[in-house]
Amino acid sequence: MILADTNILLRSVHPQHPHNALAKNALNALRHRNEALCIAPQNLVEFWTVATRPRSENGLCLTTTQAADEITAVQDFFRVVRYTPEVTKTWKRIVTTYGISGKQSHDAHLVAIMQANSVPSILTFNKGDFERYPGINIIDPLAWR
Repeated sequence: MILADTNILLRSVHPQHPHNALAKNALNALRHRNEALCIAPQNLVEFWTVATRPRSENGLCLTTTQAADEITAVQDFFRVVRYTPEVTKTWKRIVTTYGISGKQSHDAHLVAIMQANSVPSILTFNKGDFERYPGINIIDPLAWR
């Protein structure tokens, strides 16, 4: 299984973003290879947050109705992995082991969700955010240029 980072979701629905085609090509190539693509509940919250923010705040400026439609499409395309009590325990271990603080806690949380659901790979434009975690295979969408 491969978890799609939120930046993949956002760029794939934002036609004006310079990485739109890269995100779509990577997702289509992985789907064509019959890879199991998934997201976490956290991805949906992050997607909603950016999708409904104004453009002046680096958002997509979607209405809540438009954002809800996009969320439905995302849920139809990806499997949503489970959020279990193990995720919180794993996240706490990760942030204390690696001294994670601030915004990096969100990425550590995705790693915890991946570990709790036996998801070995992540598709992301932010390769550097995940390199510190052993056992995580990082897939760079730039590979499908």
